[in-house]
Parts: sequence; structure tokens; C-alpha cells
Amino acid sequence: MTSPYDTYTSPLATRNASPEMLRLWSARHKFNTWRRIWLAVAEAQHELTNRGSGASPSTAAPLVAKEQVEELRAVVNRPGGITDDEIRLAEKYERELRHDVMAHVHALGDSCPKAKGIIHLGMTSQDVVCNADMEILFQSLSLVETKVYAVVATLCGQADTWKQLPALGFTHYQPAQPVTAGRRIALWASDANIARGYLKERVCSLLFKLRGLRGATGTQASYLALLDGRSVRVDELEVLFLHYMHEDGWGAKPLYSDEQVAEERKQAAEHVRWRLERQERYNTDVCERFKSTQPESAARDHVLNEMRSRSEASNQDEIHKAEKIEATSLTEYRQQLAFGYLSGRTFPLQGQTYPRVIDTFILADLASTAAVLHKIATDIRLLCNRKELDEPFEDKQIGSSAMPYKRNPMRCERICGLTRFVMNLVGNAYDTAATQWLERTLDDSSNRRLSLPEAFLALDGALDLMHNVASGLIVHEAMVKKNLMAELPFMATENIMMACVKLGGDRQHYHELIRVHAQAAGHRVKHEGLDNDLLDRLKADKNFHSKARGGPLSAELDWDGVMDPMKYIGRSVEQTERFIKEVVEPLREQYKDALANLGESGPKV
Repeated sequence: MTSPYDTYTSPLATRNASPEMLRLWSARHKFNTWRRIWLAVAEAQHELTNRGSGASPSTAAPLVAKEQVEELRAVVNRPGGITDDEIRLAEKYERELRHDVMAHVHALGDSCPKAKGIIHLGMTSQDVVCNADMEILFQSLSLVETKVYAVVATLCGQADTWKQLPALGFTHYQPAQPVTAGRRIALWASDANIARGYLKERVCSLLFKLRGLRGATGTQASYLALLDGRSVRVDELEVLFLHYMHEDGWGAKPLYSDEQVAEERKQAAEHVRWRLERQERYNTDVCERFKSTQPESAARDHVLNEMRSRSEASNQDEIHKAEKIEATSLTEYRQQLAFGYLSGRTFPLQGQTYPRVIDTFILADLASTAAVLHKIATDIRLLCNRKELDEPFEDKQIGSSAMPYKRNPMRCERICGLTRFVMNLVGNAYDTAATQWLERTLDDSSNRRLSLPEAFLALDGALDLMHNVASGLIVHEAMVKKNLMAELPFMATENIMMACVKLGGDRQHYHELIRVHAQAAGHRVKHEGLDNDLLDRLKADKNFHSKARGGPLSAELDWDGVMDPMKYIGRSVEQTERFIKEVVEPLREQYKDALANLGESGPKV
């Protein structure tokens, strides 16, 4: 047997992605999902053609027999699903057939001899592959969404701890108005939470949504032929398939008998009439209140007549709506019910695959999340250089093979590398969507086998690393203070200038005095490597003395107060507390169970 060390293995699997994400994109999970789809189709075909479409059971033999469904169900639903031997058998078939889906049709048929002849009945490969892909994409997006919230919540824990620690702010990577260390961390969490919100929207858009059963070019021609040209039964078959795929996601089982359809039609009409009665009472009350509060006049009567006329027209519309429902034939109403079930769970029109533009939306959301992680990791790397932060560093961890003192931010560096990879994968989805000729071309397949799983695996690894970094983030409080105080004299100049004006000084005069001293102090720091002596320069200048000491000011400046960092952080603490309380904490209960199921987030190597 070939050693795993003699062949290429993706580092996404061995070094980065979590067991949970690897399982979702594993061969076993994919093939088990394919088998669930074949079972759901067989169950739908059996129920529809066994029962018929009406009050009485069909007199013709069902397309799929009960014993065939039971045999298929026993194999598909057994613990663990598809076995290693069955996967190896499918691989053998694929080497002969050069078709992965048909290879698995044959392998499943060998395990289900009674059902062998009905597996994949009426289907095209993408009725299997696309439905399975959408299921796996939904599951993977849900996991990513949960992990993003885990990062957000963990960062907010750090933000709350350090919300009172003033820190030097930066714009253009030059010293700027102070913030607090916690507020900066909360800003990272806020960006991540924005990405989480967009992921949440994408997850919701795919909830219980599948390609459905559309056939070779999306026209459902094979299913129409299979069901004797009856369009309503094609819709019913697709509804049943979706029901069996996601039984937990449906409020009730779809309706089929004439009695059930008639009852549903009756209730719909009654609901319209109930709504009409309620609206009539409301309109009458409005008219009476208007009449009683307005003095009698021709204008009042005109308005009342207008209100009543509009109310009557609206009532007639509702009456016609109820009558139209009642007059709808059972066959037509059954199709309306089926269409209602399908409308939110499939795409109205498709070619051979689900619309490939969907992949662009998904990979774009992943890339946006990756961009946020890249920014956070880069900020941490920059602050590590300033000795204000450190990511977790283990007892025996080596930073450099040549320089023993090194404590490199390897986790954040890996996050940047992985997320850069994710951001560049989105172009594949755009190219694939743009080059799907007519109803479909197969060059999407080989590309999607790489770009979709690898985007999720890489981002999953980056999220785990970011959670690990956030959990163990080290803030060097003394260095944060030292770096701030070295620059604070420059930050304080505007406040000093305003204080001088309040004590009788001329704003333009003091602006120029401070500018000259600041430039000199800056030259001393940059060219001579000495400490910032701006405050000493200002204190020594008699222009900043009180009249009692021979200066022009009415009183002495409060130099200690001027150098209090908390006076320069604005609403940093308040903003941090508000974000945690009003944005992040309300989501904790929503993600509680999902967070509990997450594994360890430390680096594999």
C-alpha cells in the first residue's frame, strides 16, 4: 500500500480545517447525501403513484414498490451510511464508466438488488449533485456563521476587559487621537459581526432550499413523461421529494386527496371572508369616528362618501377573491398548493444545474469574512511589533530557527495567508457563472470541486485560529501606556491651545507658538533619538506662564490635567459597552447550542 508520505495531501486538511468542516466536505458525507436524495425520490414516486392524485388509490401499479423503498431505506439509513467497501466498489465502477454518479447508482444497486431497477428513475445527474451541493453549502455556511459569532463574542470579552485602557490611535499608520485598547478590539468585533450578518442572510436564503427535480435541461420533460403528461403530478412529485428531504422543516405534510385539497380550499376562502368582515368593522368604526368628530358640512359628507365608496370597492375585491378560490377546480387548486410549497424552496427557472450565480454570492460572502479576519490579524501583527500585544505563545514554541529570541505572530500570519487564498477564490465562481453556455457546460464541475470546498476549509481554519488568538490575546499594559505617553504631548496640543485661549490668549498666536515647539520636539525625537520634550519646552516658554509668573495668561495651566489620557479617548468606553450590551449579548442565546458543539480552536501544528 502506498504511504501517505508518497503522495500530495492538502495542507487545508492536515494543518488547518476543523474535523467538523472536513466531515461536511468528506466523500462519505457527500455520497450519503446522494443516497438520501435517491431514497427521497423513490419515496415520493412510490407515494404519488401508489395513492394516485385524488380520493381513491391509483388502480395502476406504483412506479416504485413498497418493498423496494423499504430495502433502499434500510441501506441508506443504516448507522454510518455508505461503507468503505461500497465507496471502493463505486471507485471501481467509475474507472470503467467514467461517470461518478452512475458509478454510485450501480454500487447502491448492488447493495439493494430489489430496488436496483428504480434508483435514479427519471433523474439526471444534477438532480443528485446539485441538491447535495446545496445541502452541503447550507451546512457549511451555518458552521462558518457560528464560528464568526464565536470570534465576535471572544473578542468582546477582551474588549470589555481592556475598555478603560487608553491607547494611541492611528490613521495612515501615524499617531492619531487616542482610543482605548478595548475599543479597538470591539471595532474588530464589529467588523466581524457585520460579516456574520451577511452570512446569516445567505444561510436563511438557503434554508430548506434545493434544486428540486428538473431533469436534463430544467424542463422536467423526463418526469412529465414518467407521470403520463400530467403537469400537476410533476409538481406534486417535487413537493413530496422536498418533504422527504427536509421533513423537520415542513409545518405539515403536503396534501393530496380530493378531501384534503377541498378542505384546504374551503379554509382559504373562509380566511378571506373572515378578513373581509374584520375590515368592514374597522372601516365602519373609522367612518363613525370621523363623522362624530367633524362638524356637519357638505365637505364632511363628501369625505364620508369617498371613504365608504373606497371601502365598498375593497370589499368587492375581497368577495371576488373568495368566490374565485371557491370556483377553482380541485386539480387547479392542488397545483396552486404545490406551487406554493415549491416557490420558497426551489428556483423558478433553471437549466441543468441550480443557477451558478448562487456560488458567486456564497464565495463573495466568504471572501468578505476573510477580508475582515485579514484586517484583524494584520492589526495584531502591527501591534505585536510595537510590543503592545502578543498572540498566544506556548512554552516550547520556537519563533525562529536562527534567532532564539523571536516571538513571531505565526497564528496571525497564517490567518493572513489563508484568508488571502479565500479572497482570491471568488473569481472562480464569477468565471464559472459567466461561462455556463446555454443550459449548462461541464467545465464548472472540476473547478467547483476545488473552489467551493477549499474556500470553506481555508476560512474555517482561519476562523479557528482567530478564535484561538482572541481567546489568549496578551495585552502589555505598560507598553500601551508608554507608547501613548510618548506621543500624548502632540495629541494634547489642541487642548493646550484652547486652554490658553480661555485664559486670555490669542488662538492664532498660540497655534504658531505650539507649532514651532512641536516641530522642534519632533526633530529631537526623529533625528537625535531622544525623548519627546514638547511639554518641557512649553512649560519653559513664558508665553505659557500666568501673569503672576510674568506671563500673559490670567492663571496657570493645569499641566497634569492636560496629560490625563482619559480626557482624549472621547466615548470609547461608552461605545464599547453599548456595542457589547446591545449588539453582541442579545445574540448569545441564539448561538448557544451551536457554540457548545464546536471543537477545539487551537492550531493543529
